[in-house]
Amino acid sequence: MKERIHFGYPPQEYSESENAGIVIIPVAYDGTSTWIKGADKGPSAMIEASANMELYDIETDSEVYKKGIFTEEITGGDITTNEMIDAVNGTTRYYLENNKFVVVIGGEHSVSIGSIKAHAKHFQNLTVLQLDAHADLREEYNGSKYNHACVMARTKELCPIVQVGIRSMDSSEKDSMDKAGVFFAKDIYNNTDWINKVISKLSKNVYITIDLDVFDPSVMPSTGTPEPGGLLWYDVLELLKTVSDKKNLVGFDVVELCPDGRNTAPDFMAAKLIYKLLSYKFKG
Repeated sequence: MKERIHFGYPPQEYSESENAGIVIIPVAYDGTSTWIKGADKGPSAMIEASANMELYDIETDSEVYKKGIFTEEITGGDITTNEMIDAVNGTTRYYLENNKFVVVIGGEHSVSIGSIKAHAKHFQNLTVLQLDAHADLREEYNGSKYNHACVMARTKELCPIVQVGIRSMDSSEKDSMDKAGVFFAKDIYNNTDWINKVISKLSKNVYITIDLDVFDPSVMPSTGTPEPGGLLWYDVLELLKTVSDKKNLVGFDVVELCPDGRNTAPDFMAAKLIYKLLSYKFKG
Protein backbone atom coordinates (compact mmCIF):
# COMPACT_ATOMS: atom_id res chain seq x y z
CA MET A 1 0.00 0.00 0.00
CA LYS A 2 1.37 3.40 -0.99
CA GLU A 3 2.31 5.55 1.98
CA ARG A 4 0.21 8.71 2.26
CA ILE A 5 2.45 11.79 2.19
CA HIS A 6 0.89 14.89 3.70
CA PHE A 7 1.59 18.42 2.51
CA GLY A 8 4.26 20.02 4.71
CA TYR A 9 5.12 16.65 6.27
CA PRO A 10 3.59 17.68 9.61
CA PRO A 11 3.88 15.48 12.72
CA GLN A 12 1.36 12.63 12.63
CA GLU A 13 -1.02 14.20 15.16
CA TYR A 14 -1.48 17.12 12.76
CA SER A 15 -2.14 15.04 9.64
CA GLU A 16 -5.10 12.88 10.67
CA SER A 17 -8.33 13.52 8.76
CA GLU A 18 -10.59 13.54 11.79
CA ASN A 19 -8.80 16.43 13.49
CA ALA A 20 -7.49 18.36 10.48
CA GLY A 21 -9.05 21.73 9.73
CA ILE A 22 -7.38 21.85 6.29
CA VAL A 23 -7.59 19.29 3.49
CA ILE A 24 -5.19 19.40 0.53
CA ILE A 25 -6.44 17.62 -2.61
CA PRO A 26 -3.64 16.98 -5.15
CA VAL A 27 -5.02 16.20 -8.62
CA ALA A 28 -2.44 14.72 -10.98
CA TYR A 29 -4.23 15.53 -14.24
CA ASP A 30 -2.86 16.92 -17.49
CA GLY A 31 -5.45 15.83 -20.03
CA THR A 32 -6.14 19.15 -21.81
CA SER A 33 -2.76 20.92 -21.85
CA THR A 34 -1.93 22.22 -25.30
CA TRP A 35 1.79 22.98 -25.24
CA ILE A 36 4.31 21.74 -22.67
CA LYS A 37 3.06 18.62 -20.90
CA GLY A 38 3.96 17.71 -17.33
CA ALA A 39 1.46 19.51 -15.08
CA ASP A 40 0.32 16.10 -13.79
CA LYS A 41 3.72 15.95 -12.05
CA GLY A 42 3.05 19.29 -10.34
CA PRO A 43 1.22 18.06 -7.22
CA SER A 44 3.89 15.52 -6.26
CA ALA A 45 6.63 18.09 -6.89
CA MET A 46 4.91 20.62 -4.62
CA ILE A 47 4.38 18.08 -1.88
CA GLU A 48 7.97 16.85 -2.11
CA ALA A 49 9.21 20.44 -1.93
CA SER A 50 6.95 21.13 1.05
CA ALA A 51 9.05 18.67 3.07
CA ASN A 52 11.79 21.30 3.06
CA MET A 53 9.66 24.25 4.25
CA GLU A 54 10.03 25.68 7.71
CA LEU A 55 6.58 25.32 9.27
CA TYR A 56 6.88 28.56 11.25
CA ASP A 57 5.80 31.61 9.23
CA ILE A 58 7.76 34.74 10.20
CA GLU A 59 5.34 37.30 8.77
CA THR A 60 2.25 36.03 10.59
CA ASP A 61 4.13 34.65 13.62
CA SER A 62 2.13 31.45 13.22
CA GLU A 63 2.39 27.70 12.64
CA VAL A 64 -0.64 26.94 10.50
CA TYR A 65 0.15 23.22 10.32
CA LYS A 66 -1.17 22.99 13.89
CA LYS A 67 -4.61 23.59 12.40
CA GLY A 68 -4.12 20.11 10.97
CA ILE A 69 -3.34 19.38 7.30
CA PHE A 70 -4.70 16.18 5.76
CA THR A 71 -3.87 15.24 2.15
CA GLU A 72 -6.32 13.28 -0.05
CA GLU A 73 -4.94 12.53 -3.52
CA ILE A 74 -7.04 12.18 -6.67
CA THR A 75 -5.12 10.31 -9.36
CA GLY A 76 -5.71 11.68 -12.87
CA GLY A 77 -4.49 8.67 -14.82
CA ASP A 78 -6.49 7.86 -17.94
CA ILE A 79 -9.84 9.23 -16.76
CA THR A 80 -11.70 11.75 -18.91
CA THR A 81 -11.82 15.43 -18.08
CA ASN A 82 -15.48 15.15 -17.07
CA GLU A 83 -14.71 12.21 -14.79
CA MET A 84 -11.86 14.15 -13.19
CA ILE A 85 -14.07 17.22 -12.63
CA ASP A 86 -16.78 15.06 -11.05
CA ALA A 87 -14.21 13.41 -8.76
CA VAL A 88 -12.80 16.76 -7.62
CA ASN A 89 -16.29 18.17 -7.14
CA GLY A 90 -17.46 15.20 -5.09
CA THR A 91 -14.36 15.03 -2.90
CA THR A 92 -14.36 18.78 -2.30
CA ARG A 93 -18.07 18.81 -1.40
CA TYR A 94 -17.55 15.96 1.05
CA TYR A 95 -14.89 17.85 2.96
CA LEU A 96 -16.76 21.18 2.82
CA GLU A 97 -19.79 19.46 4.32
CA ASN A 98 -17.48 18.21 7.09
CA ASN A 99 -16.34 21.77 7.86
CA LYS A 100 -12.87 21.49 6.33
CA PHE A 101 -11.01 24.26 4.51
CA VAL A 102 -10.18 22.75 1.11
CA VAL A 103 -7.19 23.47 -1.14
CA VAL A 104 -6.89 21.80 -4.55
CA ILE A 105 -3.49 21.59 -6.25
CA GLY A 106 -2.99 20.68 -9.89
CA GLY A 107 -2.44 19.54 -12.41
CA GLU A 108 -3.60 21.77 -15.24
CA HIS A 109 -6.24 24.43 -14.80
CA SER A 110 -9.25 22.29 -15.66
CA VAL A 111 -8.91 20.66 -12.22
CA SER A 112 -10.18 23.94 -10.72
CA ILE A 113 -13.65 23.53 -12.24
CA GLY A 114 -14.71 20.76 -9.86
CA SER A 115 -13.48 22.66 -6.81
CA ILE A 116 -15.13 25.91 -7.89
CA LYS A 117 -18.43 24.09 -8.54
CA ALA A 118 -18.35 22.63 -5.03
CA HIS A 119 -17.57 25.96 -3.38
CA ALA A 120 -20.21 27.82 -5.41
CA LYS A 121 -22.77 25.25 -4.25
CA HIS A 122 -21.68 25.49 -0.62
CA PHE A 123 -21.22 29.26 -0.21
CA GLN A 124 -23.61 32.06 -1.11
CA ASN A 125 -22.42 35.51 -2.20
CA LEU A 126 -19.24 34.06 -3.71
CA THR A 127 -16.74 35.68 -6.09
CA VAL A 128 -13.93 33.75 -7.75
CA LEU A 129 -10.67 35.70 -7.92
CA GLN A 130 -8.47 34.43 -10.74
CA LEU A 131 -4.71 35.08 -10.79
CA ASP A 132 -3.52 34.11 -14.26
CA ALA A 133 -1.61 35.18 -17.35
CA HIS A 134 -4.48 34.00 -19.56
CA ALA A 135 -8.13 35.01 -19.66
CA ASP A 136 -9.37 31.38 -19.99
CA LEU A 137 -12.73 32.63 -21.30
CA ARG A 138 -13.04 30.53 -24.44
CA GLU A 139 -16.46 28.95 -24.77
CA GLU A 140 -14.76 25.79 -26.03
CA TYR A 141 -11.27 24.78 -27.10
CA ASN A 142 -10.09 21.73 -29.01
CA GLY A 143 -13.65 20.47 -29.00
CA SER A 144 -14.18 20.66 -25.24
CA LYS A 145 -16.02 23.13 -22.98
CA TYR A 146 -13.88 21.90 -20.09
CA ASN A 147 -10.44 22.59 -21.54
CA HIS A 148 -7.99 24.56 -19.39
CA ALA A 149 -8.65 27.52 -21.73
CA CYS A 150 -12.35 27.49 -20.76
CA VAL A 151 -12.10 27.45 -16.96
CA MET A 152 -13.34 30.98 -16.36
CA ALA A 153 -16.09 30.68 -18.97
CA ARG A 154 -17.44 27.77 -16.91
CA THR A 155 -16.88 29.68 -13.65
CA LYS A 156 -18.88 32.68 -14.92
CA GLU A 157 -21.86 30.34 -15.23
CA LEU A 158 -21.67 29.77 -11.46
CA CYS A 159 -20.73 33.11 -9.90
CA PRO A 160 -19.05 36.48 -10.59
CA ILE A 161 -15.33 36.55 -11.36
CA VAL A 162 -12.47 39.04 -11.01
CA GLN A 163 -9.35 38.51 -13.12
CA VAL A 164 -5.83 39.66 -12.17
CA GLY A 165 -2.53 39.53 -14.08
CA ILE A 166 -4.05 38.87 -17.51
CA ARG A 167 -1.67 39.49 -20.41
CA SER A 168 -2.66 36.94 -23.06
CA MET A 169 -6.02 36.19 -24.69
CA ASP A 170 -7.74 35.37 -27.97
CA SER A 171 -9.88 37.96 -29.75
CA SER A 172 -12.89 35.63 -29.34
CA GLU A 173 -12.73 36.22 -25.57
CA LYS A 174 -13.27 39.98 -25.76
CA ASP A 175 -17.05 39.83 -25.99
CA SER A 176 -17.44 37.71 -22.86
CA MET A 177 -14.89 39.64 -20.81
CA ASP A 178 -16.18 42.13 -18.23
CA LYS A 179 -13.36 44.64 -18.38
CA ALA A 180 -14.54 46.34 -15.19
CA GLY A 181 -13.49 43.17 -13.38
CA VAL A 182 -10.17 42.65 -15.18
CA PHE A 183 -6.81 43.90 -13.94
CA PHE A 184 -4.37 43.51 -16.81
CA ALA A 185 -0.73 43.00 -15.90
CA LYS A 186 0.28 46.11 -17.84
CA ASP A 187 -2.00 48.22 -15.63
CA ILE A 188 -0.69 46.69 -12.41
CA TYR A 189 2.94 47.47 -13.23
CA ASN A 190 4.15 50.52 -11.23
CA ASN A 191 0.63 51.03 -9.85
CA THR A 192 0.21 51.20 -6.06
CA ASP A 193 -3.59 51.35 -5.84
CA TRP A 194 -4.58 48.28 -7.82
CA ILE A 195 -5.06 45.97 -4.83
CA ASN A 196 -7.69 48.20 -3.22
CA LYS A 197 -9.52 48.31 -6.54
CA VAL A 198 -9.48 44.50 -6.72
CA ILE A 199 -10.89 44.27 -3.19
CA SER A 200 -13.72 46.65 -4.10
CA LYS A 201 -14.87 44.19 -6.80
CA LEU A 202 -15.12 41.18 -4.47
CA SER A 203 -18.14 39.93 -2.55
CA LYS A 204 -18.09 38.75 1.07
CA ASN A 205 -16.96 35.21 0.28
CA VAL A 206 -13.97 34.71 -2.03
CA TYR A 207 -12.47 31.65 -3.70
CA ILE A 208 -9.03 32.14 -5.31
CA THR A 209 -7.78 30.19 -8.31
CA ILE A 210 -4.05 30.69 -8.90
CA ASP A 211 -2.51 29.66 -12.20
CA LEU A 212 1.22 29.87 -11.50
CA ASP A 213 1.84 31.53 -14.86
CA VAL A 214 0.46 34.72 -13.27
CA PHE A 215 4.04 35.09 -12.03
CA ASP A 216 6.72 36.43 -14.30
CA PRO A 217 8.79 33.62 -15.88
CA SER A 218 11.89 35.10 -14.25
CA VAL A 219 10.63 33.74 -10.91
CA MET A 220 8.27 30.99 -12.15
CA PRO A 221 9.62 29.40 -15.35
CA SER A 222 8.05 25.99 -14.67
CA THR A 223 4.67 26.41 -16.34
CA GLY A 224 3.21 24.97 -19.51
CA THR A 225 2.54 28.36 -21.15
CA PRO A 226 4.82 31.05 -19.65
CA GLU A 227 4.12 34.68 -20.57
CA PRO A 228 6.48 37.65 -20.08
CA GLY A 229 5.46 40.63 -17.98
CA GLY A 230 4.00 38.83 -14.99
CA LEU A 231 3.66 39.61 -11.30
CA LEU A 232 6.41 39.07 -8.74
CA TRP A 233 6.38 37.27 -5.39
CA TYR A 234 5.62 40.20 -3.11
CA ASP A 235 3.02 41.64 -5.53
CA VAL A 236 1.02 38.43 -5.23
CA LEU A 237 1.56 38.05 -1.48
CA GLU A 238 0.31 41.57 -0.81
CA LEU A 239 -2.87 40.85 -2.75
CA LEU A 240 -3.43 37.51 -1.00
CA LYS A 241 -2.82 39.01 2.43
CA THR A 242 -5.25 41.87 1.78
CA VAL A 243 -7.97 39.54 0.48
CA SER A 244 -7.53 37.35 3.56
CA ASP A 245 -7.75 40.39 5.85
CA LYS A 246 -10.76 42.06 4.25
CA LYS A 247 -12.83 39.17 2.89
CA ASN A 248 -13.83 35.65 3.90
CA LEU A 249 -11.48 33.37 1.98
CA VAL A 250 -13.40 30.10 1.66
CA GLY A 251 -10.99 28.03 -0.46
CA PHE A 252 -8.37 28.15 -3.19
CA ASP A 253 -6.43 26.18 -5.75
CA VAL A 254 -2.91 26.40 -7.16
CA VAL A 255 -2.38 24.89 -10.60
CA GLU A 256 -0.17 24.60 -13.69
CA LEU A 257 3.19 23.79 -12.12
CA CYS A 258 5.13 21.92 -14.80
CA PRO A 259 8.21 20.76 -12.89
CA ASP A 260 11.70 20.84 -14.36
CA GLY A 261 14.06 18.46 -12.61
CA ARG A 262 16.99 20.76 -13.37
CA ASN A 263 15.46 23.59 -11.30
CA THR A 264 13.40 22.78 -8.20
CA ALA A 265 13.11 26.38 -6.98
CA PRO A 266 9.69 26.86 -8.68
CA ASP A 267 8.41 23.70 -6.95
CA PHE A 268 9.39 25.14 -3.58
CA MET A 269 7.91 28.53 -4.50
CA ALA A 270 4.54 26.91 -5.30
CA ALA A 271 4.56 24.96 -2.02
CA LYS A 272 5.52 28.08 -0.08
CA LEU A 273 2.72 30.03 -1.79
CA ILE A 274 0.16 27.51 -0.54
CA TYR A 275 1.54 27.64 2.98
CA LYS A 276 1.67 31.45 2.97
CA LEU A 277 -1.96 31.73 1.92
CA LEU A 278 -2.99 29.24 4.58
CA SER A 279 -1.00 31.29 7.10
CA TYR A 280 -2.84 34.46 6.07
CA LYS A 281 -6.20 32.68 6.34
CA PHE A 282 -5.65 31.18 9.78
CA LYS A 283 -3.20 33.62 11.40
CA GLY A 284 -5.76 34.61 14.04
